[in-house]
Amino acid sequence: MARLVNKGFAEVSNTRLYYEIVGRGHPLVLVHGFSLNTKMWDDQFEVFAKRFKVIRYDVRGFGKSALPTVGKDYSHTKDLKALLNQLGIEYAYVVGLSMGGVIALDFALEYPEATKALILADSSIYGFREWSKFWSEFDESILKEAKENGVEAAKEVWKSQPLFKPAFEKPNVAFRLKQMISDYSGWHFVNTDPLCFLDPPAMERLQEIRVPTLIIVGERDFPDFHRIADILSNKIQNSQRVTLRGAGHISNMETPREFNEAVLSFLANV
Repeated sequence: MARLVNKGFAEVSNTRLYYEIVGRGHPLVLVHGFSLNTKMWDDQFEVFAKRFKVIRYDVRGFGKSALPTVGKDYSHTKDLKALLNQLGIEYAYVVGLSMGGVIALDFALEYPEATKALILADSSIYGFREWSKFWSEFDESILKEAKENGVEAAKEVWKSQPLFKPAFEKPNVAFRLKQMISDYSGWHFVNTDPLCFLDPPAMERLQEIRVPTLIIVGERDFPDFHRIADILSNKIQNSQRVTLRGAGHISNMETPREFNEAVLSFLANV
């Protein structure tokens, strides 16, 4: 039997954020990856709701949420805190994948009292400087494509990267991913994003994380993200690491059963 989903828009932090809530219990927030939206958590949303009050939302600039305004500074962490305040939620377990992991990590540093546990999946870290030559050049190629041939052409280049290869080998996952990327506005490919991060950056502050932390990485994820997982594991004291066999960068969609088991097992002992 499907659970009742509470959905709507929150007018917070001078923006408009779309959110969905399902379940009861300790709050658990799901933060999506770049160019994606709340739908990337379809394999987790109802499953986690059997134990928790699950909140998923479209980050500013993605999905149904409002786009950033050029020249007006904003912060994903402040957006998330304002959303939780609006919903009457004082604290949560925070789960983020890729870009969502960056947001979750910064949120834990900026609002430690509101973060009761942290799950970082295939995450990056703001302040990480050791990107491979391929990754740096690929980023530049997307922006160049957008400038010369437009957003839709840039999205095709974005989908072509090795990061998505394991996911695209699974027809159902590939269909869902391509639909989300198709729905993405491409705003970040053609605008200067006035997004603000922590200063000093998270990369220099990992030792400050005190909450129980689970680090998940797909076995087939790009080497850069394995290096980041190593850094997170080594510098966050109260942490444990899980490598999901056969999974790439979008591990929650590629191996949902294993991902869900890892998260639920971890939270059962928090």
